[in-house]
Amino acid sequence: MSLMPVAEALEKLLDDVSPLESEMLPLEAANGRYLAAPLASTRTQPPFAASAMDGYAVRHADLTGNHPTLSVIGEAPAGHGYSGNVNAGECVRIFTGAPVPEGADTIVIQEDVKREGGTITVIDVPAKGAFVRPAGLDFEKSEVLLKPPLKFGFRHLALAAAMNHAVLPVRRQPKVAILATGDELVRPGVEPGPDQIIASNHAGIAALVEDCGGLPLDLGISSDDPVELARHVRKGLEANADILVTLGGASVGDHDLVQEVLGNEGMDLAFWRIAMRPGKPLMAGRLGKTKVLGLPGNPVSSLVCGLLFLKPLIQTMLGSAPQEIGMKSAILVSGLPENDRRQDYVRATLEEDSDGRLAVAPFQKQDSSMLALLAKSGALIVRPPHAPALEAGASVPVLVL
Repeated sequence: MSLMPVAEALEKLLDDVSPLESEMLPLEAANGRYLAAPLASTRTQPPFAASAMDGYAVRHADLTGNHPTLSVIGEAPAGHGYSGNVNAGECVRIFTGAPVPEGADTIVIQEDVKREGGTITVIDVPAKGAFVRPAGLDFEKSEVLLKPPLKFGFRHLALAAAMNHAVLPVRRQPKVAILATGDELVRPGVEPGPDQIIASNHAGIAALVEDCGGLPLDLGISSDDPVELARHVRKGLEANADILVTLGGASVGDHDLVQEVLGNEGMDLAFWRIAMRPGKPLMAGRLGKTKVLGLPGNPVSSLVCGLLFLKPLIQTMLGSAPQEIGMKSAILVSGLPENDRRQDYVRATLEEDSDGRLAVAPFQKQDSSMLALLAKSGALIVRPPHAPALEAGASVPVLVL
């Protein structure tokens, strides 16, 4: 079987994926969730002409002559507007946020007046309309202000609240079942046997799922036994997982049983083996309504494939068009050799050079088991298949981590 290009594999993976259904969530529970439908305001903001400062509401026509004097006829704190009219020679003491009384059209800030009893003298005359926020300055009733795809953050939630929405339509979070495989694996905190290692991929993939807006479901670690492996797979399906992610066991070794077991469970295989490094033994398919993504067992391969394939898959289910996140150009600090038929994702440090340009320095070793290098990396240098050798100073595309 020939190796599939990365772009083709991603297109094939997302070809039959649609956004998940929506659900209604309380405003206070919607942070980090994805908007499912356009959101229109239920009110005009501000709903009335309001004072932007503490001061006095006046008729600008009365501010003539040298230091005009006006009579204070009432007070308008925020939440308690003055109900009468402001007539010639009158003013109302007003506070920030209060409605501007009928007849008034300008606010004189309190620093610019001298008050004696029930009278003020205006020291500095403002322009007409000064410090008055007109009705609808921020937005109008029925105006659509928030649209999908949108991930709610603090700014959007504040706006939704101002629009008077107590509940919000959001996409259901994709449930992602994560299954690690291999007799050699034990959980962190467990003393491994002489031939075992600590499982790490599941922790990184679960965090990636959460960062992308999904709900990780830990299926644990399955041994290299077809019966046990099938039992774990069914557990994920019974949990109504939208995505089943397997870690390891999808290569061509005698103990790589994942593809065979999934096939016996009815998986329709979409593709297997990608022209990329790290991550060649990537597998994808579908088990009924559940998308299946078989990630490599090597930790770095697993996490890089998760970033390139699992993240766009979750984004698509959330109604957000997948994007190649963080792609920028950078200058090579040291040269790179000619590339072969696979697309490389080279771990590298990332910093600014003396000219303010991004500069990347590839690590000498790139073994797909070396998690410490990935943790130290600021970027992945993207090397297309058959890319020519490059010298220091060349510009390269990088995926910023």
